[in-house]
Amino acid sequence: MSAVVKSFALAIGQLGDGAILRVLMKSLAITLVIFVAFAFALNEALPWLVGSYLDLGEDTYLVISLLIFLLAAWLLFRIVALAVLQFFADEVVLAVERKHYPLAAERARKLPFREDLSNSLKGVGRALLFNALAAPVALVLLFTAVGPAIVFLLVNAVLLGRELTDMAWFRQREAGEEQSPVGAASRFLLGAGIAGLMLVPFANLLAPIIGAAAGTHLYQSSQRRVSTDA
Repeated sequence: MSAVVKSFALAIGQLGDGAILRVLMKSLAITLVIFVAFAFALNEALPWLVGSYLDLGEDTYLVISLLIFLLAAWLLFRIVALAVLQFFADEVVLAVERKHYPLAAERARKLPFREDLSNSLKGVGRALLFNALAAPVALVLLFTAVGPAIVFLLVNAVLLGRELTDMAWFRQREAGEEQSPVGAASRFLLGAGIAGLMLVPFANLLAPIIGAAAGTHLYQSSQRRVSTDA
């Protein structure tokens, strides 16, 4: 628990770093462009898709498109933002390593674009799959009001914890190493914290960056602990 709290504190303390701010601006801009493009496409396509079945006014289509967009944005923001961040993860991790772990920064490897793309697509696939599997459980708990939110929070805590710590591990991973040294409990606590931040307006814009930086600190502290035990 203390390692996770310390990782969050260090990550938030570095938000003013120039390298971190540049990644934040790039990833946020691309994420917003994706959602704006989706909103435009949805608004244009909806009348064509349902016009043969429903005779609705233009304003009605606009309202329906807006409701669908808001629901999609709430459900998919985490997935899209994290997928976009994956392409700039090296920059966040490197900024943290250079400031706090210079020796790790020297020995880290630069991930090629193909590997970045593969990691990003795998992360998106896992997120979509596990959220889809969680949907029926959430539907059963719909009558509880808070049940669906808890189900998705737990699922995404597990997914986020893995993705955010793996960003640092991929750069430091040695040949034949199959598993990150970060424990499951620590990954879950990190993921839960970031999943919670993503539910807070405006804070959700910073959450992926904070998560990537905190995940780096958590990986480095776990790696040092494993080296000491060995």
